[in-house]
Amino acid sequence: MSVITPVILCGGSGTRLWPLSRKSFPKQFARLIGDTSLFQACAQRMAHTETDLSFARPVVLTNSDYRFIVTEQLIEIGIDPGAILIEPQGRNTAPAILAAALFVSQTDPDAVLLVAPSDHVLPDTAAFHAAVTEGLRAVRETGNLVTFGIMPDRAETGYGYLELVTPPTACGTAIALRRFVEKPDAKTAANMLADGNYLWNAGIFLFCARDIIAAFETHAPNLIAPITEAIDKAHSDLGFLRLDPDAWAQAEDISIDFAIMEKATDLSVVPYVSAWSDLGGWDAVRRESPADADGVVTTGSAMAIDCSNSLLRSEDAGLELVGIGLDNILVVAMPDAVLVADLSRAQDVKLAVAALMRKGAKQAQAFARDHRPWGHFETLALSDRFQVKRIVVKPGAALSLQSHLHRSEHWIVVSGTAKITVDDEVRLLSENQSVYIPLGAVHRMENPGKVVMVLIEVQTGAYLGEDDIIRYEDIYARGQADKR
Repeated sequence: MSVITPVILCGGSGTRLWPLSRKSFPKQFARLIGDTSLFQACAQRMAHTETDLSFARPVVLTNSDYRFIVTEQLIEIGIDPGAILIEPQGRNTAPAILAAALFVSQTDPDAVLLVAPSDHVLPDTAAFHAAVTEGLRAVRETGNLVTFGIMPDRAETGYGYLELVTPPTACGTAIALRRFVEKPDAKTAANMLADGNYLWNAGIFLFCARDIIAAFETHAPNLIAPITEAIDKAHSDLGFLRLDPDAWAQAEDISIDFAIMEKATDLSVVPYVSAWSDLGGWDAVRRESPADADGVVTTGSAMAIDCSNSLLRSEDAGLELVGIGLDNILVVAMPDAVLVADLSRAQDVKLAVAALMRKGAKQAQAFARDHRPWGHFETLALSDRFQVKRIVVKPGAALSLQSHLHRSEHWIVVSGTAKITVDDEVRLLSENQSVYIPLGAVHRMENPGKVVMVLIEVQTGAYLGEDDIIRYEDIYARGQADKR
């Protein structure tokens, strides 16, 4: 039995699902559909053991901001994190996939890699495994690179297409590829749907590490040297592998489709005949979510009265969202931002994000809740010269030993036990106890207990930015530029 190594790509920070998906915590880590995040669901699909397929621990490609989120979410679902490769900057899918192939080939050049984006929905795991099994047969028998195509059910203009040499069959047999087709206009998409010889391009691939490296040597040789150097000069950091930034910066920013797949001749396509979505917009979320008899999807503290074909979603338990007489409308309410749009304009949400960025609104990229390796914090009140935060620290976790140049702080323990360091004094605080941190004092908070610790922080000073920090010691090995 061949062991398949999953390669999960999760470095993206898409904006089409704003305000729920933002750069600081993008859609792959959010619970958009069901009780797990899209990233967790992806990892679970490729860790299943009750089939004839055997999966190794995953190789994850992400960026530095998400490294602790990746490990936390994998551990949460009982998956032992494998190698986590940190991309110094986003360079698209071709460099990321080549890096994974070169890394795995160091120990097994013949390893079979299953590459998947972390933000897709494939609810039928059995169908996915059947497609992978067929792809594995093609890899073994032909040595081909294998991609997976989705049987289209509408004339979609938001996806690229795969034109096959022969029409796909219901049994999902691998078929030779004729060509890739970029995202079409509505008329072309309708013609391709009627033709029956086209599949949506899912961006999921299966191949031998040796074969994909050879394909890069043939079709994208300019990527080999910088990515090889980035791997060779990579260094370990708390279990993560940081790729060399100087070498990585020399790599072309290019997708795997443009670099390899549109040029390769040894390519097979496995049709995937079950449900799939890339959740590329709120219209896709509505399609994939359970709706009432009027086509309305409500999530959280949301209510619909005489509405139809709409999506109403509240992400704050204390915020009641009520829609009356709405048709084809999407409303997403967060504690710090609300989106209201016609569902037909779902793909234009990115325009709102761009406008907010030009305005300088922090909501464009960041949440009120800020995730950290030790837990999270959220701002409850912010005004001139003061800020109030709610800080949640996980059991056994600790913030860095630090000081501030422009602010003092007052900490009040709400629940749990806090171990507090202020200069040379170390003490334990329990519920309702507090401590004052003078400006310039070297301090740290830790959670020595086995339950979550919650603390209220009141900051006062001339400047309250997160970059006002001098870090002396940090168990997460973050630099001065990292927050807290």
